[in-house]
Amino acid sequence: MYGTIFNLDVKDGCEQDLIDTFNKVENPPGAVAFYLMKPDDGSDLIAVAVFESKEAYIANADRPEQQENFSNMMEYLNSEPGWTDGVYPIGRYVNG
Repeated sequence: MYGTIFNLDVKDGCEQDLIDTFNKVENPPGAVAFYLMKPDDGSDLIAVAVFESKEAYIANADRPEQQENFSNMMEYLNSEPGWTDGVYPIGRYVNG
Protein backbone atom coordinates (compact mmCIF):
# COMPACT_ATOMS: atom_id res chain seq x y z
CA MET A 1 0.00 0.00 0.00
CA TYR A 2 1.04 3.59 -0.59
CA GLY A 3 -0.29 6.96 0.43
CA THR A 4 0.20 10.30 2.07
CA ILE A 5 -0.19 12.05 5.39
CA PHE A 6 -0.90 15.78 5.30
CA ASN A 7 -1.59 18.66 7.66
CA LEU A 8 -4.48 21.04 7.03
CA ASP A 9 -4.22 24.61 8.34
CA VAL A 10 -7.94 25.40 8.27
CA LYS A 11 -9.23 28.97 8.07
CA ASP A 12 -11.12 30.12 11.16
CA GLY A 13 -14.75 29.07 11.02
CA CYS A 14 -14.25 26.73 8.02
CA GLU A 15 -13.59 23.36 9.64
CA GLN A 16 -17.10 21.96 9.13
CA ASP A 17 -17.19 23.25 5.54
CA LEU A 18 -13.93 21.42 4.87
CA ILE A 19 -15.26 18.22 6.44
CA ASP A 20 -18.44 18.50 4.36
CA THR A 21 -16.29 18.93 1.23
CA PHE A 22 -14.33 15.76 2.04
CA ASN A 23 -17.57 13.87 2.66
CA LYS A 24 -18.81 14.73 -0.85
CA VAL A 25 -15.74 13.27 -2.58
CA GLU A 26 -16.30 9.83 -4.10
CA ASN A 27 -13.70 7.18 -3.41
CA PRO A 28 -11.22 7.22 -6.28
CA PRO A 29 -10.06 4.02 -7.99
CA GLY A 30 -7.48 2.20 -5.90
CA ALA A 31 -8.35 4.00 -2.66
CA VAL A 32 -8.16 1.89 0.50
CA ALA A 33 -8.85 4.41 3.28
CA PHE A 34 -9.08 8.10 4.14
CA TYR A 35 -8.92 9.41 7.70
CA LEU A 36 -9.21 12.92 9.06
CA MET A 37 -8.06 13.54 12.63
CA LYS A 38 -8.61 16.53 14.91
CA PRO A 39 -5.69 16.55 17.37
CA ASP A 40 -6.49 17.10 21.04
CA ASP A 41 -4.01 19.98 21.16
CA GLY A 42 -6.08 21.98 18.65
CA SER A 43 -3.34 22.06 16.03
CA ASP A 44 -3.88 21.55 12.29
CA LEU A 45 -6.16 18.74 11.18
CA ILE A 46 -4.24 15.70 10.00
CA ALA A 47 -5.37 13.59 7.04
CA VAL A 48 -4.23 10.18 5.85
CA ALA A 49 -4.99 8.80 2.40
CA VAL A 50 -4.08 5.18 1.60
CA PHE A 51 -4.09 3.55 -1.85
CA GLU A 52 -3.53 0.01 -3.09
CA SER A 53 -0.26 1.01 -4.74
CA LYS A 54 1.96 3.92 -5.67
CA GLU A 55 0.64 3.64 -9.22
CA ALA A 56 -2.96 4.04 -8.00
CA TYR A 57 -1.91 7.03 -5.88
CA ILE A 58 -0.20 8.73 -8.82
CA ALA A 59 -3.10 7.91 -11.16
CA ASN A 60 -5.46 9.58 -8.69
CA ALA A 61 -3.26 12.67 -8.47
CA ASP A 62 -3.44 12.96 -12.26
CA ARG A 63 -7.25 12.75 -12.44
CA PRO A 64 -9.09 16.00 -13.34
CA GLU A 65 -11.57 15.23 -10.55
CA GLN A 66 -8.74 15.24 -8.03
CA GLN A 67 -7.58 18.65 -9.22
CA GLU A 68 -11.13 19.93 -8.67
CA ASN A 69 -11.23 18.31 -5.20
CA PHE A 70 -7.92 19.98 -4.34
CA SER A 71 -9.18 23.39 -5.48
CA ASN A 72 -12.33 22.97 -3.40
CA MET A 73 -10.27 21.98 -0.35
CA MET A 74 -7.98 25.00 -0.74
CA GLU A 75 -10.96 27.36 -0.34
CA TYR A 76 -10.96 26.43 3.36
CA LEU A 77 -7.20 26.41 4.04
CA ASN A 78 -4.74 29.16 4.94
CA SER A 79 -1.93 27.45 3.02
CA GLU A 80 -1.20 24.43 0.90
CA PRO A 81 -0.81 21.25 2.96
CA GLY A 82 2.56 19.71 3.67
CA TRP A 83 2.59 16.19 2.19
CA THR A 84 4.51 13.15 3.37
CA ASP A 85 4.21 10.33 0.81
CA GLY A 86 5.36 6.79 1.35
CA VAL A 87 4.85 3.05 1.57
CA TYR A 88 2.75 1.39 4.26
CA PRO A 89 4.59 -1.94 4.49
CA ILE A 90 4.61 -2.33 8.24
CA GLY A 91 2.07 -4.27 10.32
CA ARG A 92 -1.43 -3.21 11.13
CA TYR A 93 -3.91 -3.67 13.94
CA VAL A 94 -7.35 -5.00 13.21
CA ASN A 95 -9.68 -5.72 16.13
CA GLY A 96 -6.82 -5.78 18.61
